[in-house]
Amino acid sequence: MTNTVNKTRICLWYEHSAEEAAAFYARTFPGSSVGASHRAPGDYPDGKEGDALTVEFTVLGIPCLGLNGGPAFKHSEAFSFQISTRDQEETDRYWNAIVGNGGQESQCGWCKDKWGLSWQITPAALTDGLSDPDPAARKRVFAAMMEMQKIDIAAIETARKG
Repeated sequence: MTNTVNKTRICLWYEHSAEEAAAFYARTFPGSSVGASHRAPGDYPDGKEGDALTVEFTVLGIPCLGLNGGPAFKHSEAFSFQISTRDQEETDRYWNAIVGNGGQESQCGWCKDKWGLSWQITPAALTDGLSDPDPAARKRVFAAMMEMQKIDIAAIETARKG
């Protein structure tokens, strides 16, 4: 059997918790899993020989590599995972999993996990409303979204209808 390696993957920098983050993502999101962890063959500035240096994982089918690189770099909103949800139950489940596991709420469907990685929990109703052919409906949906943290689909649909 041939070992197929993806040519691209997202490398995410963690202080020392790539394995913990990967395990959380695998428990939380379908199409997610944890692969191999690679141990440091020697001491390095922010770790010791035998520490997990990298961990391979998949989030919603997207191949990732978690790098335990120490405190030098932090995640920012410049990078986020956007998850399209079909209903309020799914929206709530992902939002509550992230925020309830030490994360933080933000605005307009954005939140951060406990490692500082940003997530956009985006219901299809919001995407549909923001692309409505009626400019007035788009404006109402946008205004409603701007007042929210977690997206409330019923309020978005009410705003869309006017």
